[in-house]
Amino acid sequence: MELAKLTHWLDNYLNIHAIPDFSGALNGLQLENNGGVTRVAAAVDASETTLRAAVSAGCDFLLVHHGLFWQSITPLTGVSYRKIKFAMDAGLAVYSAHLPLDLHPEVGNNPVLARMLGMPPARPFLEMKGQAIGLQADWEIPLTELVGRIEAATGSRPHLAPGGPGTTRKVALVTGGAGGDVAAAAAEGIDTFITGEGPHWSYPLAEELGVNLLYAGHYATETFGVRALADKILQTHGLPWEFLDHPTGL
Repeated sequence: MELAKLTHWLDNYLNIHAIPDFSGALNGLQLENNGGVTRVAAAVDASETTLRAAVSAGCDFLLVHHGLFWQSITPLTGVSYRKIKFAMDAGLAVYSAHLPLDLHPEVGNNPVLARMLGMPPARPFLEMKGQAIGLQADWEIPLTELVGRIEAATGSRPHLAPGGPGTTRKVALVTGGAGGDVAAAAAEGIDTFITGEGPHWSYPLAEELGVNLLYAGHYATETFGVRALADKILQTHGLPWEFLDHPTGL
Protein backbone atom coordinates (compact mmCIF):
# COMPACT_ATOMS: atom_id res chain seq x y z
CA MET A 1 0.00 0.00 0.00
CA GLU A 2 1.16 3.56 -0.60
CA LEU A 3 2.44 5.19 2.58
CA ALA A 4 0.64 8.44 1.78
CA LYS A 5 -2.73 6.67 1.45
CA LEU A 6 -2.29 4.76 4.72
CA THR A 7 -1.26 7.83 6.70
CA HIS A 8 -4.12 9.87 5.21
CA TRP A 9 -6.58 7.17 6.30
CA LEU A 10 -5.04 7.01 9.79
CA ASP A 11 -5.10 10.79 10.20
CA ASN A 12 -8.81 10.88 9.36
CA TYR A 13 -9.78 7.76 11.30
CA LEU A 14 -8.03 8.99 14.45
CA ASN A 15 -9.01 12.64 13.90
CA ILE A 16 -5.35 13.48 14.45
CA HIS A 17 -5.49 17.15 13.46
CA ALA A 18 -8.48 18.03 15.67
CA ILE A 19 -7.21 16.59 18.97
CA PRO A 20 -4.76 18.74 20.99
CA ASP A 21 -1.86 16.92 22.64
CA PHE A 22 1.44 17.46 24.42
CA SER A 23 4.18 19.13 22.37
CA GLY A 24 6.37 16.02 22.23
CA ALA A 25 3.57 13.84 20.87
CA LEU A 26 3.81 15.10 17.26
CA ASN A 27 0.91 12.86 16.28
CA GLY A 28 0.89 11.45 12.77
CA LEU A 29 3.69 10.40 10.44
CA GLN A 30 6.99 11.16 12.17
CA LEU A 31 9.34 9.49 9.71
CA GLU A 32 8.59 8.47 6.15
CA ASN A 33 10.18 5.74 4.07
CA ASN A 34 10.43 5.20 0.32
CA GLY A 35 6.66 5.42 0.00
CA GLY A 36 5.42 1.85 0.38
CA VAL A 37 3.99 -0.28 3.19
CA THR A 38 3.86 -4.06 3.11
CA ARG A 39 3.87 -5.09 6.79
CA VAL A 40 2.93 -3.23 9.99
CA ALA A 41 4.57 -3.46 13.41
CA ALA A 42 2.74 -2.18 16.48
CA ALA A 43 4.50 -1.18 19.69
CA VAL A 44 3.94 1.08 22.69
CA ASP A 45 7.25 2.96 22.38
CA ALA A 46 9.42 4.04 19.45
CA SER A 47 12.54 2.91 21.26
CA GLU A 48 15.70 1.72 19.55
CA THR A 49 14.81 -1.81 20.61
CA THR A 50 11.40 -1.71 18.91
CA LEU A 51 12.81 -0.03 15.79
CA ARG A 52 15.30 -2.86 15.40
CA ALA A 53 12.67 -5.50 16.19
CA ALA A 54 10.36 -4.07 13.54
CA VAL A 55 13.04 -4.28 10.88
CA SER A 56 14.02 -7.79 11.98
CA ALA A 57 10.38 -8.81 11.59
CA GLY A 58 10.33 -7.55 8.00
CA CYS A 59 8.10 -4.57 8.76
CA ASP A 60 8.36 -1.24 6.96
CA PHE A 61 5.75 0.67 9.01
CA LEU A 62 5.93 1.06 12.80
CA LEU A 63 2.80 2.19 14.62
CA VAL A 64 3.42 3.47 18.17
CA HIS A 65 1.73 5.26 21.07
CA HIS A 66 4.83 7.09 22.32
CA GLY A 67 6.75 8.44 19.33
CA LEU A 68 10.31 9.30 18.42
CA PHE A 69 10.19 12.68 20.15
CA TRP A 70 8.27 11.73 23.29
CA GLN A 71 11.14 12.50 25.67
CA SER A 72 11.68 15.86 23.92
CA ILE A 73 12.80 17.18 20.56
CA THR A 74 16.59 17.05 20.63
CA PRO A 75 19.43 17.53 18.13
CA LEU A 76 20.04 14.50 15.94
CA THR A 77 23.19 13.46 17.76
CA GLY A 78 24.13 10.46 19.86
CA VAL A 79 21.31 7.97 20.36
CA SER A 80 18.81 10.22 18.53
CA TYR A 81 20.98 10.18 15.41
CA ARG A 82 21.58 6.44 15.74
CA LYS A 83 17.86 5.66 15.92
CA ILE A 84 16.82 7.90 13.04
CA LYS A 85 19.70 6.76 10.82
CA PHE A 86 18.91 3.11 11.47
CA ALA A 87 15.22 3.56 10.63
CA MET A 88 15.99 5.57 7.49
CA ASP A 89 18.61 3.13 6.26
CA ALA A 90 16.15 0.28 6.81
CA GLY A 91 13.26 2.04 5.07
CA LEU A 92 11.12 2.02 8.23
CA ALA A 93 8.32 4.59 8.49
CA VAL A 94 7.14 5.62 11.98
CA TYR A 95 3.60 6.77 12.83
CA SER A 96 2.62 7.89 16.32
CA ALA A 97 -0.75 8.51 17.99
CA HIS A 98 -0.94 9.54 21.64
CA LEU A 99 -4.14 11.14 22.99
CA PRO A 100 -6.02 10.39 19.75
CA LEU A 101 -5.36 6.72 20.46
CA ASP A 102 -6.20 6.98 24.16
CA LEU A 103 -9.72 8.25 23.57
CA HIS A 104 -10.76 6.82 20.19
CA PRO A 105 -14.18 5.19 20.71
CA GLU A 106 -13.37 2.03 18.74
CA VAL A 107 -9.63 1.34 19.09
CA GLY A 108 -8.66 3.64 21.98
CA ASN A 109 -6.72 2.34 24.97
CA ASN A 110 -9.46 3.32 27.39
CA PRO A 111 -12.50 2.00 25.45
CA VAL A 112 -10.78 -1.28 24.53
CA LEU A 113 -9.65 -1.96 28.10
CA ALA A 114 -13.08 -0.97 29.43
CA ARG A 115 -14.70 -3.53 27.13
CA MET A 116 -12.22 -6.21 28.18
CA LEU A 117 -13.02 -5.54 31.85
CA GLY A 118 -16.75 -5.73 31.22
CA MET A 119 -17.26 -2.13 32.36
CA PRO A 120 -20.89 -0.96 32.04
CA PRO A 121 -21.81 1.79 29.57
CA ALA A 122 -19.50 4.64 30.46
CA ARG A 123 -19.42 8.42 30.49
CA PRO A 124 -16.44 10.70 29.73
CA PHE A 125 -13.98 11.36 32.55
CA LEU A 126 -10.91 13.55 33.19
CA GLU A 127 -10.43 16.44 30.83
CA MET A 128 -6.95 16.86 29.35
CA LYS A 129 -5.98 19.33 26.63
CA GLY A 130 -9.63 20.29 26.24
CA GLN A 131 -11.14 16.82 25.86
CA ALA A 132 -12.12 13.95 28.12
CA ILE A 133 -9.61 11.13 27.80
CA GLY A 134 -10.95 8.60 30.30
CA LEU A 135 -14.17 6.82 31.19
CA GLN A 136 -16.36 6.49 34.29
CA ALA A 137 -19.34 4.30 35.07
CA ASP A 138 -21.66 3.30 37.87
CA TRP A 139 -20.36 -0.19 38.53
CA GLU A 140 -21.04 -2.36 41.54
CA ILE A 141 -18.45 -5.13 41.61
CA PRO A 142 -16.40 -6.72 44.41
CA LEU A 143 -12.95 -5.15 44.45
CA THR A 144 -11.30 -8.57 44.46
CA GLU A 145 -13.17 -9.51 41.27
CA LEU A 146 -12.18 -6.25 39.60
CA VAL A 147 -8.53 -6.87 40.48
CA GLY A 148 -8.80 -10.32 38.89
CA ARG A 149 -10.33 -8.91 35.72
CA ILE A 150 -7.55 -6.34 35.40
CA GLU A 151 -4.94 -9.06 35.87
CA ALA A 152 -6.59 -11.21 33.21
CA ALA A 153 -6.70 -8.30 30.74
CA THR A 154 -3.18 -6.96 31.27
CA GLY A 155 -1.32 -10.12 32.20
CA SER A 156 -0.10 -8.76 35.53
CA ARG A 157 -1.66 -8.13 38.92
CA PRO A 158 -2.34 -4.44 39.60
CA HIS A 159 -0.85 -2.73 42.63
CA LEU A 160 -3.65 -1.55 44.90
CA ALA A 161 -3.92 1.41 47.25
CA PRO A 162 -6.98 0.13 49.14
CA GLY A 163 -8.53 3.39 50.28
CA GLY A 164 -12.09 2.75 49.13
CA PRO A 165 -14.90 0.24 49.64
CA GLY A 166 -14.69 -3.51 49.22
CA THR A 167 -17.47 -3.33 46.65
CA THR A 168 -17.18 -0.53 44.13
CA ARG A 169 -19.99 1.85 43.22
CA LYS A 170 -18.45 4.36 40.82
CA VAL A 171 -15.36 3.42 38.80
CA ALA A 172 -13.11 5.51 36.55
CA LEU A 173 -10.48 4.37 34.06
CA VAL A 174 -7.59 6.34 32.56
CA THR A 175 -4.78 4.30 31.01
CA GLY A 176 -1.16 5.45 31.30
CA GLY A 177 0.13 7.70 34.05
CA ALA A 178 -2.91 9.34 35.63
CA GLY A 179 -2.42 8.37 39.28
CA GLY A 180 -1.67 11.99 40.11
CA ASP A 181 -5.28 12.80 39.22
CA VAL A 182 -6.72 10.82 42.12
CA ALA A 183 -7.99 14.00 43.78
CA ALA A 184 -9.89 14.91 40.62
CA ALA A 185 -11.41 11.44 40.66
CA ALA A 186 -12.46 11.78 44.30
CA ALA A 187 -14.00 15.18 43.56
CA GLU A 188 -16.32 13.49 41.05
CA GLY A 189 -17.38 10.86 43.56
CA ILE A 190 -15.20 8.09 42.14
CA ASP A 191 -14.48 5.41 44.75
CA THR A 192 -12.28 3.21 42.51
CA PHE A 193 -9.80 4.60 40.00
CA ILE A 194 -7.96 2.37 37.53
CA THR A 195 -4.84 3.76 35.85
CA GLY A 196 -1.36 2.70 34.83
CA GLU A 197 0.95 4.41 37.28
CA GLY A 198 1.24 7.47 39.48
CA PRO A 199 3.65 9.44 41.66
CA HIS A 200 4.58 8.08 45.08
CA TRP A 201 2.34 10.56 46.88
CA SER A 202 -0.75 9.33 45.02
CA TYR A 203 -0.88 6.18 47.17
CA PRO A 204 -1.26 7.85 50.58
CA LEU A 205 -3.50 10.50 49.05
CA ALA A 206 -5.81 7.81 47.70
CA GLU A 207 -6.05 6.33 51.20
CA GLU A 208 -6.82 9.74 52.67
CA LEU A 209 -9.48 10.47 50.04
CA GLY A 210 -11.17 7.08 50.42
CA VAL A 211 -10.40 5.91 46.88
CA ASN A 212 -9.25 2.51 45.68
CA LEU A 213 -6.37 3.38 43.33
CA LEU A 214 -5.30 0.53 41.07
CA TYR A 215 -1.93 0.91 39.34
CA ALA A 216 -2.16 -1.59 36.49
CA GLY A 217 1.05 -0.53 34.72
CA HIS A 218 1.67 2.34 32.31
CA TYR A 219 2.95 0.00 29.63
CA ALA A 220 0.46 -2.78 30.36
CA THR A 221 -2.57 -0.50 30.03
CA GLU A 222 -1.38 1.04 26.76
CA THR A 223 -0.78 -2.01 24.61
CA PHE A 224 -4.47 -2.21 23.68
CA GLY A 225 -4.73 0.77 21.35
CA VAL A 226 -1.85 0.00 19.00
CA ARG A 227 -2.92 -3.63 18.72
CA ALA A 228 -6.54 -2.73 18.02
CA LEU A 229 -5.50 -0.10 15.47
CA ALA A 230 -3.11 -2.45 13.70
CA ASP A 231 -5.88 -5.02 13.48
CA LYS A 232 -8.20 -2.35 12.07
CA ILE A 233 -5.58 -1.67 9.37
CA LEU A 234 -5.56 -5.38 8.57
CA GLN A 235 -9.36 -5.48 8.30
CA THR A 236 -9.55 -2.30 6.24
CA HIS A 237 -6.47 -2.52 4.03
CA GLY A 238 -5.30 -6.13 4.27
CA LEU A 239 -1.86 -5.30 5.64
CA PRO A 240 -0.44 -8.01 7.95
CA TRP A 241 0.84 -6.92 11.34
CA GLU A 242 2.50 -8.09 14.51
CA PHE A 243 2.82 -6.72 18.02
CA LEU A 244 6.34 -6.05 19.34
CA ASP A 245 6.12 -6.62 23.08
CA HIS A 246 8.83 -4.74 24.98
CA PRO A 247 7.45 -4.18 28.50
CA THR A 248 9.04 -1.64 30.82
CA GLY A 249 7.49 -3.05 33.99
CA LEU A 250 6.30 0.47 34.85
